[in-house]
Amino acid sequence: MSILPGMAEFNRQFVQEKQYEAYLTDKYPDKKVAILTCMDTRLMELLPKALGIKNGDAKFIKNAGAILTQPFGSAMRSILVAVYELGAREIIVIGHHGCGMTEIDPGHIVEKFVEFGIDPLVIETLEHSGIRMEKFLRGFAKAEDGVMHSVRMIRRHPLFPKSVPVHGCVMDSETGKLDIIVEDYREQD
Repeated sequence: MSILPGMAEFNRQFVQEKQYEAYLTDKYPDKKVAILTCMDTRLMELLPKALGIKNGDAKFIKNAGAILTQPFGSAMRSILVAVYELGAREIIVIGHHGCGMTEIDPGHIVEKFVEFGIDPLVIETLEHSGIRMEKFLRGFAKAEDGVMHSVRMIRRHPLFPKSVPVHGCVMDSETGKLDIIVEDYREQD
């Protein structure tokens, strides 16, 4: 059975009781920050609480591992929109210890594709057309490596303004302890 009917019923009551009023804000981040972080369920409430961020303070961009895989992918587009259209003046990349992307096995995921019914021919066709599953599904050895990869990609992006600082941090997904890996990282020429 789907979880959706229960969610829809809860939502109906939430709106009817005007519980949304406690969360009213606008689309511009009050703290003028955009945060690229992992989609891990442990960070959903822990990360904002551990950093003193309330509804309306920041733009959150989430994906697996807080990894930018493509300079012109949707996560990078979101960062650029946050800066140019929504007033973000700092970017923080926050990875976390115990991330599912740490030492992920792309070959195992491809096996799961097949188990879930994806035709191996589809995977082969994608590989031949330039989509390398090994690269597309690759993770990182340490959370710090993933954070630094994303920080560098943002800083080196041809459309990203040099005046906007980019920071990199790693959080403990149990305690919320934040370690600053790099503050206002800029490539040294």
